[in-house]
Amino acid sequence: MRYDPGVRQPLLILAAGLLSAVAALSLARLRIEAARHGPPSLLPNIVLIFADDLGYGDLGVYGHPTIKTPRLDRLAAEGVKLTSFYAAAPACTPSRAALLTGRFPIRSGMNDVLMPESTQGLPQAEVTLPELLRSAGYRTAMVGKWHLGSRLGFMPTEHGFDSFFGLLYSNDMVRPWVQTDVPMRLYRQAEAVAGEVDVATLTEKYTEEAVRVIRAHGDRPFFLYLAHVMPHVPLGVSPRFAGRSAGGRYGDVIEMLDWSTGQVLDALREAGLESNTLVIFTSDNGPWLEMPPRMLVDPRVVQTDAGSAGPLRGSKATTWEGGMREPFIARWPGHIPQGIVSSELATTMDLLPTLAKLAHVPPPVDRPIDGRDILPVLSGTGVSPHDVFFYVNVRQLEGVRDARWKLRLRKSQPDNRVVAELYDLSLDPSERYDVAAAHADVVERLYARMSRFASETGAAIDPLPGQHPPSD
Repeated sequence: MRYDPGVRQPLLILAAGLLSAVAALSLARLRIEAARHGPPSLLPNIVLIFADDLGYGDLGVYGHPTIKTPRLDRLAAEGVKLTSFYAAAPACTPSRAALLTGRFPIRSGMNDVLMPESTQGLPQAEVTLPELLRSAGYRTAMVGKWHLGSRLGFMPTEHGFDSFFGLLYSNDMVRPWVQTDVPMRLYRQAEAVAGEVDVATLTEKYTEEAVRVIRAHGDRPFFLYLAHVMPHVPLGVSPRFAGRSAGGRYGDVIEMLDWSTGQVLDALREAGLESNTLVIFTSDNGPWLEMPPRMLVDPRVVQTDAGSAGPLRGSKATTWEGGMREPFIARWPGHIPQGIVSSELATTMDLLPTLAKLAHVPPPVDRPIDGRDILPVLSGTGVSPHDVFFYVNVRQLEGVRDARWKLRLRKSQPDNRVVAELYDLSLDPSERYDVAAAHADVVERLYARMSRFASETGAAIDPLPGQHPPSD
């Protein structure tokens, strides 16, 4: 059959409509299932606080020597702290897509960072966490950074959120840092708010909005997704926090996020909701330690504005541990025991099936869901449901880990030869000592897992000498 480009657009529209219809039918089935489990007032409230470019070592409870985070430290003491928790990607857009869909971003096509002029966004065919929770009777609210599409058809209120207040993309996506003529605007629902965006006030504005959402809780359970723009550069901190931290300007920003978390926790307590609310704090990827030259063309950004990966190697935009391993803290009085510290493997993709289970709504069964229920891990009664985790950078599959070992592929210089590096994360979380030569059997086993994942998802994988990558 001859390909006729004239029919391409109608076919694309038809395909998009069919996918949206499939998603709608899936959600309808989920609403029926949720209705079988009693009134929504019995369900827990959920507050998910998501930082931007926060390093593994940026919080006091994760070992920072000078930045003070008393509210987050206390939150961890009253609940669980995970030490092997991963974002699904080392950059903003794909990480957020994975969080809300429970799927590796390569499955949804959200592989790379969206720009202000991008015409793409999270596909309507994806079933999101707020859609699942809303089907169970939850009121869903988002405050903060979206970064999954900035045009109609891709807005937060078109992906399951009843309300939205925040930015549609990163705070650096204006001149002089990127070449764009699109002005940065705050949005309420799908409408731009008049006036310039003052980055210094964003954390306070988002906190005030989050507190309003909590105080207006009513008689329905709510899901609040508070996606801070900080500590993504350019850093913004209000005058009352500026110059207070021994950790410098970056420390001011982190301590302001700690204050914000405290405001949210106080609002829950004052509203009598503390005991029936699961609070989660984590981040989208590691610190931006190696900023490109475009970010340093303006004095408002300096290299020391970056955070700390603590003992981990690498940073944002890399698949070293520092790029994807994140702080994770959760508290749910009466359900998560106090003072748990767990090294079990978990990921942001696990939040969709875990939270859906709390709402008595099963995840979609008509598509692969990569996340798993980790409530037993959070409560200290179970082990990780994952045997492996994959490190994908844009479309390139660069590594995999199991409970102990991490295999990472890199290209050597100057011959561009593919090299397999193996690290024993139980002994060497800093990835300093490559032991591939001593464990050829582990390399072979893990590379075979990478090859199968690449075949399933279409991820690119470099051929390793002596191994057999998937054929096209």
